[in-house]
Amino acid sequence: MSQNKAGHQPQRSSMWWALIITSVAGFMAALDNLVVTTALPSIRRDLGGALSDLEWTVSAYTLTFAVLLMFGAALGDRFGRRRLFIAGLTVFTGASAAAAMAPGISSLIAARAVQGIGAAVMMPLTLTLLSAAVPAAKRGMMFGIWGAVNGLAIASGPLIGGSLTEHLSYHWIFWINVPLGLAVLPLARVRLAESYGPAARLDVPGTLLASGGLFGIVYGLVRGPSDGWTDALVLTSLFAGGALLAAFVRYSSRAANAMLPMRLFRSRAFSGINAASTLMFVGMFGSIFLLSQYMQGVLGYSPTEAGLRMLPWTGVPMVVAPIAGILSDRLGGRPVVAAGLFLQAGGLGCMAVVATADASYATQLPALILSGIGMALYFAPAANLVMSSVRPEEQGIASGANNALREVGGALGIAIMSSIFSARGGYGTAQSFVDGLRPALITGAAVVALATVAALAMPRRGSVLTLGALEGPTVPEHRSVTPPDAPATRPVP
Repeated sequence: MSQNKAGHQPQRSSMWWALIITSVAGFMAALDNLVVTTALPSIRRDLGGALSDLEWTVSAYTLTFAVLLMFGAALGDRFGRRRLFIAGLTVFTGASAAAAMAPGISSLIAARAVQGIGAAVMMPLTLTLLSAAVPAAKRGMMFGIWGAVNGLAIASGPLIGGSLTEHLSYHWIFWINVPLGLAVLPLARVRLAESYGPAARLDVPGTLLASGGLFGIVYGLVRGPSDGWTDALVLTSLFAGGALLAAFVRYSSRAANAMLPMRLFRSRAFSGINAASTLMFVGMFGSIFLLSQYMQGVLGYSPTEAGLRMLPWTGVPMVVAPIAGILSDRLGGRPVVAAGLFLQAGGLGCMAVVATADASYATQLPALILSGIGMALYFAPAANLVMSSVRPEEQGIASGANNALREVGGALGIAIMSSIFSARGGYGTAQSFVDGLRPALITGAAVVALATVAALAMPRRGSVLTLGALEGPTVPEHRSVTPPDAPATRPVP
């Protein structure tokens, strides 16, 4: 009896430590997507700069983050996931301090770009490290908590940024990462086990094609609303990015050691959850970007007051997501994700209906609660579905691909909904803002409803790894501390 206890206690302890470390790191990376939005007026007053410069304080992070995610996952597979996770977290923490101390707008933009590089290396490895530490039977609950923390970070970015800016200064939206990073770094070194991807070789042509293609697409998306969709540079970026991504797909379909094997997308599970995730982020990112401004600019709430009133949306996931994770373990992730996306679409649709220039909080509350429950039901099982849809040795790149698609979806959502908002309304008056907000929210609801269809197209529980089984035996254990191209006697650092 005591032997059993002694044997299982370290595993249980390492599981919870892995959850804490990866959740905090994921929170930091996800938070910085939208944390700057409510601080832009203060940044402009302090550092100056044109409107396009202020946009780049948001876009520089999104751009490098989205472009390098798959490359970051490949580096982890090749050189050690824990080692690269620590390296990415170190870069992210240092760049956060540099952003907080930036003397001008140009140096702030540069620091934000470096933040994105660190996050791109760190973020996809959080899932592979957590997966290695958690028994398969408990992954639904653990991924549910991880997903809830990440969802909370995205949804509460404007609240945290606004509150810190209002009560302290905008510098603290960057300083907040520094103590968190310094606390997590030694824990990651001591508490996380090292792991490598079998036969992990860097795919240089695939990396260049994917990075160049994503750069062109994301650059075009973030510049389109401000420069105009017919601008020569925007059109060139979009077309060149599309051509490079098409070349990447063609190359990856034939290459023996492709960074992202195209055969993964022949799996309905992998294709379905990635399509659903991308569409979910299109609708959610664009909605939060506009709703945070609606509550402050139209309804007159301070950043803190607006954030508190959005708690039914942003806070509910912390309560519901662990329950949803347990449900996904019992029922399968497909119905839980589909139900969450359906409720999220309904919440955005309701918000579009009740949004007026003088809407009371009581009329908005049902829509916020629906959106909160929906977001929790989506985030809880989504990570588990991604990781279980591929073979163990492919989980690193699967996580990187899913995160990259979500980031591109977020950039696309902000671009599309900002363009709809500008075409139908504007910032001139409260009514003008509402005139632009409503069709944008309806578009967001429609896109998330389409994500529901993508989720329902996934196979039922129990058939996610049939492709891997047909193509050969899966690698039963991916926690090896020795990379495949090294001698078996190589000491572990």
